[in-house]
Amino acid sequence: MPSIGIFGANGRMGRALITVAKEQQLNLTAATVRAGSELAGVDAGELAGVGKLGLPLIGTDRTSINNADIWVDFTMPEAMLAHLALAVVAKKAIVIGVTGLTDAQYQQVQQAAKHIPIVWAPNMSVGVNLLLHLVQTAAKVMGQTADIEIIEAHHRFKKDAPSGTAMAIGASIAKALDRDLAKVAVYGREGITGEREQQTIGFATVRGGDIIGDHTALFADLGERLEITHKASSRNTFAQGALRAALWLQNKQPGLYSMQQVLGLADLS
Repeated sequence: MPSIGIFGANGRMGRALITVAKEQQLNLTAATVRAGSELAGVDAGELAGVGKLGLPLIGTDRTSINNADIWVDFTMPEAMLAHLALAVVAKKAIVIGVTGLTDAQYQQVQQAAKHIPIVWAPNMSVGVNLLLHLVQTAAKVMGQTADIEIIEAHHRFKKDAPSGTAMAIGASIAKALDRDLAKVAVYGREGITGEREQQTIGFATVRGGDIIGDHTALFADLGERLEITHKASSRNTFAQGALRAALWLQNKQPGLYSMQQVLGLADLS
């Protein structure tokens, strides 16, 4: 079993990853925090509320990267890119669940994948990645006549909108319909907008409370509509998918891989 490390172990997803790694008895050998953090030395298990693991939190640097074979990162874009640079130098595989990347930042991920194996996905949930597969089928059957809208809801603390998952749903639908998402996407509506153009793909965003993550792809035709919905009730579902991806990365060649590949769904498209 490969050794696994977690970047940003003190974050919400970092703690979820620690919890799931313990539940699944994975070989968790490193959990890092920002260099100079006062949390350095705190036991990772006690931080996550799952009991003492005998694994103290350490600062992220060129030395700590060698404490694990495969790393998981759910931090922020700027921090993730710094971690990615360390991983490239140390030849460590990495699973990236960071969203809100700019085109330039994503290009840096693509460049790094020439040197190390990377799984990047806007959502690590098994159910969401199945949804990405299902919406392509729905689009091929209904997309030429139905109006397509994507509705997403997240907690008040989320910084990007629409969510990376909503954008991935839109991209999957656009691909199935041979449309350019950049040209047909509509982000919110206000005032006198005129009648809806059928070729567009709409996005609606809700932010509030502690909503983990809800996503719906709506295909609305005259007389009927189809809604494909995924609702996450725990961050552990994302952690489970990310750790599944980490195990899958063992012995993989350098390249940029998707959760669709991890789950074997790419072969079904």
